[in-house]
Amino acid sequence: MSANSDDAERLVDVVLVKRGRTKLRYPAELLQDDGTRIVVRAPFAGGAVRDFGFVRFEPGDVFTEYYWRDRWYAVMEVRDPAGALKGWYCDIARPAVLTAAELVVEDLDLDLWRSADGTDVRRLDEDEFAESGLTRTDPRAAAAAVAALDELEALARTERFTALLA
Repeated sequence: MSANSDDAERLVDVVLVKRGRTKLRYPAELLQDDGTRIVVRAPFAGGAVRDFGFVRFEPGDVFTEYYWRDRWYAVMEVRDPAGALKGWYCDIARPAVLTAAELVVEDLDLDLWRSADGTDVRRLDEDEFAESGLTRTDPRAAAAAVAALDELEALARTERFTALLA
């Protein structure tokens, strides 16, 4: 279903779950739901500045977040308060589940960053993924996560990456 004018003003709680526990919960404006892809917008929910060295997420930054019901990743477009694009932070996660009030996403530890100009594409948190034990406890999910990261990285290195978000 597409978001109509009533849906466009609807708020949902984005619930990021990691290893069975809620890691983060924040309100977001539902912008679109076409039945497969869900798009929400929210201010940076991390509180204090998060400096990764290659990018800083700061209060005032705006995240437009793209989730899929049939893909093992989510893509967050990050802009500063003036609207300048910082880049895209991508979570490898189980397919999203949207209910009337919540968008639930299970983070699988792997991440990817793509800078605004596309010259910096980097895999993140592979050590956390290895330590998670997912390859032992849920080998099918682990394989899907690694395949999703490979697919997303390949896309991020091309201009086709932004077509995911169109």
